[in-house]
Amino acid sequence: MSRTVIRGGLVVTASDEIHADVLIEDGRIAALATSHTPAAEAFTADRTIDATGKYVIPGGVDAHTHMELPFGGTFASDTFETGTRAAAWGGTTTIIDFAVQSVGHSLREGLDAWHAKADGNCAIDYGFHMIVSDVNEHTLKEMDHLVEEGVTSFKQFMAYPGVFYSDDGQILRAMQRSAENGGLIMMHAENGIAIDVLVEQALARGETDPRYHGEVRKALLEAEATHRAIKLAQVAGAPLYVVHVSATEAVAELARARDEGLNVFGETCPQYLFLSTDNLAEPDFEGAKYVCSTPLRPKEHQAALWRGLRTNDLQVVSTDHCPFCFAGQKDLGRGDFSKIPNGLPGVENRMDLLHQAVVDGHISRRRWIEIACATPARMFGLYPKKGTIAPGADADIVIYDPHAEQVMSAETHHMNVDYSAYEGKRTTGRVETVLSRGEPVITEREYTGHAGHGVFTPRSTCQYLN
Repeated sequence: MSRTVIRGGLVVTASDEIHADVLIEDGRIAALATSHTPAAEAFTADRTIDATGKYVIPGGVDAHTHMELPFGGTFASDTFETGTRAAAWGGTTTIIDFAVQSVGHSLREGLDAWHAKADGNCAIDYGFHMIVSDVNEHTLKEMDHLVEEGVTSFKQFMAYPGVFYSDDGQILRAMQRSAENGGLIMMHAENGIAIDVLVEQALARGETDPRYHGEVRKALLEAEATHRAIKLAQVAGAPLYVVHVSATEAVAELARARDEGLNVFGETCPQYLFLSTDNLAEPDFEGAKYVCSTPLRPKEHQAALWRGLRTNDLQVVSTDHCPFCFAGQKDLGRGDFSKIPNGLPGVENRMDLLHQAVVDGHISRRRWIEIACATPARMFGLYPKKGTIAPGADADIVIYDPHAEQVMSAETHHMNVDYSAYEGKRTTGRVETVLSRGEPVITEREYTGHAGHGVFTPRSTCQYLN
């Protein structure tokens, strides 16, 4: 039996802050005891980690990543090996990635392909959501089987006609099925049919620069799709989770639905909290680095997102990590913004950016852990195995130095991408040591993990449903 004790740190969870020592046995948390008490002094271990002056927090749960995703004629540049290693460097110890069903193929084929990509390659634990691109009788039956296997959430797209797009009838049928089997529908809410008209018109006018990506994907079309998804879910009697919410008007739709008592949830991402259309408008095609969908919005939308996180109209911050290199991938769209691969790198930056939000006074320490660890774990059926520090939980623990300062840069990050979306940004707070199921993955700023430590983690259904 291997035993580790973490001494002297401030344990911060979504519900508590306590100066406590943490005892780990065989990959799980065995006990907590207030520091410098007889109970804590009685903890004995093979390995002691001194966390004096540091935070001891649960490992982050990033519920929205796209490793090796095929998109726009290329692939996301992070593999499961490089992406999960970078996640660990950033204090995230569980990712939930998206397996993709291709039109004309089964969910099983898509899920098996993603298992093959991830198996034996991950530094941290992982789960899968399933992208449903082709709703038919066979697919609907498969959804039931996937829920039984611990793949309990299904993503649909109101955007990307001809690729991932589902029409309202397909969405309704999938929602009806999830209402029966306990699954959670995740929605990319943008009116893709209308957006395609605006794209075509912009290109015809010669508006080809990256900034027009943001201008054609209008906030009103995000709000309209969010509203429509909510109403379809209401008709189906199904819960709904709206991914990467970026706009004031979309937050308002979610808030209204939640005020009506509906099981409707919302996620936003660091890029919408810290970046804006100013980045999309950077000259010399640099704006292409910031092309993602939903797009970055004008800065004034940020206040509504922060307010939504404080009022719990938005519950989760995930990254939508989907990196494409500037050279050789993003530049496929020179002269035509619609050909720029959509996605940003961020899996390594999330915990630090949200700690900066604590420093800046946007959120509290406990809310930081809630939106980055505990709520995503509960939302997707991983709690209390993941997302907290409590007896019986997996020992996914981060020793976090709240005073260390760093400058984010492509030169120092570990994501397999040639730029940082936050280049030059100064932040306070830094990951020092990371344990995954009690095993050190990062040890005092050195990588000590290995590919294959991370295992597939089946999930139960959403733990927030009325």
